[in-house]
Amino acid sequence: MSWLTNYVKPKLRKVLNPKDTPDNLWHKCKNCGQMIFQKEFIANQYVCAHCDHHDRVPPKDRFDNLFDNGTYDLIALPSVNQDPLKFRDTKRYSERLKAARNTTGDEDAIKVAVGKIGGVTTVVAIQNFFFMGGSMGMAVGEGFIAGAKEALKIKAPFVILTASGGARMQEGILSLMQMPRTTVAIQMLRDAGLPYIVVLTDPTTGGVSASYAMLGDLHISEPGAMIGFAGKRVIEQTIREKLPERFQTAEYLQEHGMVDLVVHRHELKEKLGSVLAMLMGGRTRKKAAE
Repeated sequence: MSWLTNYVKPKLRKVLNPKDTPDNLWHKCKNCGQMIFQKEFIANQYVCAHCDHHDRVPPKDRFDNLFDNGTYDLIALPSVNQDPLKFRDTKRYSERLKAARNTTGDEDAIKVAVGKIGGVTTVVAIQNFFFMGGSMGMAVGEGFIAGAKEALKIKAPFVILTASGGARMQEGILSLMQMPRTTVAIQMLRDAGLPYIVVLTDPTTGGVSASYAMLGDLHISEPGAMIGFAGKRVIEQTIREKLPERFQTAEYLQEHGMVDLVVHRHELKEKLGSVLAMLMGGRTRKKAAE
């Protein structure tokens, strides 16, 4: 009986119920529900071909699509105390970090690289929403500051693509301290006359939207991105009023002066290249003359 159960039955099951497709062959759009061939979805920069919904993008694909010829160099980021508060809820914080690293292959929720966009050498930081919701802890703060320092060092513009649920609760006040620290780094860029451009992607909320995400010289957003501090439901319960249907969307914020441009992902590289060339044009010409 054991032989039949352990060997014959699994073999018969495999023959009679073959798995026709791998799990990751198709992607279901979160907006319209249409099934999209995964390879085509990635080739289309994670944009739904049916409804144009802009899905979230891993940092590597972002870098590949933004930099000229997909060529860039990652910047080594400082290491931080892994679990300063020895925090535990239903799981230990150290366990959550380990799980996020195994899932994403990244050390934390930010990556920084330097390369050329439209021929302009640029430092780009990208927040990874797949890593604990892109939450801002000490590692994200240190990564942002490292990117700003690199931009100052090579006299290049600094661009960040935000995607975050806010400050990382497992680090308490230490995560909130990153708000003023990143603000100081932005002021250093301003003092040096270097552009700081923010690209807001879905979602950008909480302490991130309350700090470096809203301090750019130029704010660009992807279509339909949710941008705000507290959630719509929380605000409605607090003020006891119904908010507009498109409240906290990129288009709503553009209409109310908080976002400068809403740019389709397929046009983002070209638009950034044009803006960077314009902002750095005088500096480039001066350097050439010297």
